Amino acid sequence: MSSRGKTWWGQRFIAALEQQMDAGRLQRGRSYASPRRILSFEISAKGVVSATVRGNINPYFGVTKEPRYQVAIQLDPIPAKARKTLIAQLGGRADLVSHLLMNEMPEGIDAAFAESGFGLLPRTEKDFKRTDCSCPDWANPCKHIAGVYYRLAEQLDHDPLLLFELRGLARNELRTELAKTPFGQALAPLMTEDDQAPLEPVTSLYPPLRPLADEVTSAASAWPQQALDPQGFWRGRVPLPTEPEAAIAPGHDRVSAVLVKKGGDFPPFWDRDQSFIAVMDELYRRMQSKNRRLL
Repeated sequence: MSSRGKTWWGQRFIAALEQQMDAGRLQRGRSYASPRRILSFEISAKGVVSATVRGNINPYFGVTKEPRYQVAIQLDPIPAKARKTLIAQLGGRADLVSHLLMNEMPEGIDAAFAESGFGLLPRTEKDFKRTDCSCPDWANPCKHIAGVYYRLAEQLDHDPLLLFELRGLARNELRTELAKTPFGQALAPLMTEDDQAPLEPVTSLYPPLRPLADEVTSAASAWPQQALDPQGFWRGRVPLPTEPEAAIAPGHDRVSAVLVKKGGDFPPFWDRDQSFIAVMDELYRRMQSKNRRLL
């Protein structure tokens, strides 16, 4: 598990922790971010992060039984009275609305929050309402809090809208209110059109480039009765078409990239450090360039 943020907001989130801790505790805290150390991890509806962290046995200090420490982290929430004003400011910018409705973190989000007098990403210890640990360490944050904090940063890499929930603004409320703004009313239908499209079953993920000749069908139907032919198995009984079929015209049975982008830069199945969307974008560009003659 990576203990460093992969996204710009994940890195900024960790930077706030690093400003509060000495290098020794910080280094030990990274090792406490693993599932082997964090036995339970949950985030309440009020944005409180709670975790159970496994400590170390240390007979020198009289610790002969493996300890379990309770950790709680809570960011300073945005007051309820200020949320409506904040959402109105966010909804006044089309770039912010389009990204937030796609579950993405726009780079200009800090400026929009600054206008309202509040912050989204923590900067100093003043942005934390609560950081508690049941361990005997006098320092706050301790290495156990740091481990949970690193784990939380990893969650934020995959789910940037979680930052709003940590600030007391539920994502459903955010998306609902943004959809009511003029920009939201114009963009929301485009964001949901793929979700409303009915699913159609297919017989194969790789349909043929063109209808095969009749002899292919006859050969395939006769396959069970024919003798084993290793050479025919590897080379095929019917030659493949020499020219691929022309590319599908735009707007005909083509899947929109909106569906891919809804998964975010780091979807749960993606464990690499580079953004999944950036990798796919580069892949499609290379394929388009290499196969320009066929398009």
